Amino acid sequence: MAGPWRNRLILAAATGFGLGYSPVAPGTVGTLGALPLIWICQRIPVAVHAFLLVCFILAAVFVADQAEKMLGQKDPGAIVIDEMAGYWVTMCLVPVTPVTLVTGFVAFRCFDVFKILPVRYFEKQFSGGAGVVLDDIMAGVLAALTVKCLYILGVH
Repeated sequence: MAGPWRNRLILAAATGFGLGYSPVAPGTVGTLGALPLIWICQRIPVAVHAFLLVCFILAAVFVADQAEKMLGQKDPGAIVIDEMAGYWVTMCLVPVTPVTLVTGFVAFRCFDVFKILPVRYFEKQFSGGAGVVLDDIMAGVLAALTVKCLYILGVH
């Protein structure tokens, strides 16, 4: 009996509790699933925030790997836990404000969709859960650097 519950829990997490089933732009909609995590983690010590983010990324790799197998597809659009992790990474270097949230969201989605180097490298080099998640983490790193630069320049 643990099997079906385990599978349901994995699919729920992988799809951002259903956000990934959006009929329009599931990756974009799923990215929004990171907002509660971003909001909560802005209110805790940085070391705890970093620890939780690393744990989430590792869990996302496992969950995405399992969900890919259950769905029988390579990186299906319904899996959005990777977008959630990537957007969370994006927002790590700046205070959370409406402007930084929107700027980070747009920057992350652009890097994720257009997959410029090194994002494409991570997508091509890895398979399974790591292949699903790591390209989004790299998109998040690039977006975080972009948002941080804009923040330093006074866009906040």
